[in-house]
Amino acid sequence: MASEITPITQQIGRDMEESSIDLYDSMYHPDLELAASCLLRDRSGKSFQFGDLYRDKKAIIVFVRNFLCYTCKEYVEDLAKIPKSFLQKADVRLVVIGQSSFLHIQQFCSLTGYPHEIYVDTDRDIYKKLGMKTGETFTASAGSPHVKSNFVTGSIKSIWRAMKSPAFDFQGDPAQQGGALIVGPGNRVHFLHRDMNRYSHVPISSLLRYAGVQTVHFGNKPQILEV
Repeated sequence: MASEITPITQQIGRDMEESSIDLYDSMYHPDLELAASCLLRDRSGKSFQFGDLYRDKKAIIVFVRNFLCYTCKEYVEDLAKIPKSFLQKADVRLVVIGQSSFLHIQQFCSLTGYPHEIYVDTDRDIYKKLGMKTGETFTASAGSPHVKSNFVTGSIKSIWRAMKSPAFDFQGDPAQQGGALIVGPGNRVHFLHRDMNRYSHVPISSLLRYAGVQTVHFGNKPQILEV
C-alpha cells in the first residue's frame, strides 16, 4: 500500500475586518506575477498566457505530476466528478495543468473522463516559478483519499499505458511534483499547496470549500477536509 504522507500546505487566510488595501496585500504572491506571462498550450497546441486563466475570474488550478502517473490519473478521475453546475454557480473555473506535450491531452481526458479545462506547461516554466518540488519526500500521514491503487498495481498500469501510447514517452518529468492553487480575479492568491510526493494531493472537497464551491463527497469513507 502507499506510504502515508504529510502534505505541505500554504493557506493564505482572509480577515474580513481588514481594509481592502490590507486584504489585497495579504493575498498578493510575488511568484504568481513571475508566472503570469508563461505560456500554456491547449489540446490543439494553441498557446496563451497563464495569467489569462485567472485575470477576470477565480480559478482552482491543479498541477499534476505527469499524465502517466496513476495517482494523478485517479485524482483527476475524481475531479471529473465535480458537476459543471457547481462551478458555474460559484463563478469559479477548474483547470488541470500537466507538463507533457499537448498531444497527450485528449487521450488523458478520454481515460479519466475529465470534462473541464486542461492545458500543458511543457517546459515546466510555471511549475518552476511557483516553486513546485522536484523529487519526493515521504513522511508519516494519512495519504491521499483519492488514490485507489497500491504502488505495485498502479505502477504496472502506468507502464502498460506508456507501452500502448501512440507517442511512447513519460508524458512529463517523472520527478516533477504538482500542487494546487486557488487564485483570482487578478493576482490574488487564496490558497497555495505544493505536493511533497505523488500522494500528497489536497483533498478535493477541501479545494472546493476554500474556493467557495459546493463540495462533493467521494467514495464510502468519511469526508476529509484539511484544517
